[in-house]
Amino acid sequence: MRIEVLPDAAAVGAAAAAVVVAALISRPHLVLGVATGSSPGPLYDALAQRVREGLDTSGVQAWALDEYVGLPASHPESYHAVVARTVTGPLGLDPASVHVPDGAARDPHASAADYEAALARTGGVDLQILGIGHNGHLAFNEPGSPAGSRTRVVPLTVRTRQANARFFGGDVDAVPTHAITQGLGTIGAAGHLLLVATGADKAEAVAAALTGEQSAEVPASLVQRHPQVTVLLDAAAARHLPASFGVGAARLAGVAEPR
Repeated sequence: MRIEVLPDAAAVGAAAAAVVVAALISRPHLVLGVATGSSPGPLYDALAQRVREGLDTSGVQAWALDEYVGLPASHPESYHAVVARTVTGPLGLDPASVHVPDGAARDPHASAADYEAALARTGGVDLQILGIGHNGHLAFNEPGSPAGSRTRVVPLTVRTRQANARFFGGDVDAVPTHAITQGLGTIGAAGHLLLVATGADKAEAVAAALTGEQSAEVPASLVQRHPQVTVLLDAAAARHLPASFGVGAARLAGVAEPR
């Protein structure tokens, strides 16, 4: 695992974009797992700048981690819409190569199974971008999620819905109660995990995920057992890590060769 602490969110975004660019150069038909939320935003901004400078993304497939159940794709806060405006357009991706679970399907459970099967047919994600929730969740895998779980329908906790209410005008009741999410087993099958976290409000979750016990109660602790992980943090998100993780510090341990 490589952990690096950077001065601010912009620096995290630039460093994370460099990881994606390196992967794309080595694998032009990259299968890229994309996350929503605030932490990956600077990454997409920095990557979009590289695209404007000539980076070729024509061969990239993008697969989203999750989607709300019950929101039509046209809803501005559906992840179909969020991915379209923050990833597909800015990164110059072919919309036909960008995939998001169908949370508006009549049978969301069947939709989740279909998504898992379609992703498996690609051979799996090469590089998975991840954020981390305040309670240590990954995608919508809340505490207690099984380590081997696959794409499925899950209920959202009150805390997660409260955190996401900012995207729904502050109205927690407008936030859907369920989502389709890739499971921890699906996420863990990616060749390389790229975890980005910024802000003091993520510090406790980051410390628990990186230095606490591997536990179902901290889903993001799966990064401790994955063979290839890059963790990029700003100083605020790293505030509860050991003092050796000052700005500009990095630690390298358990690094495996890329698949």
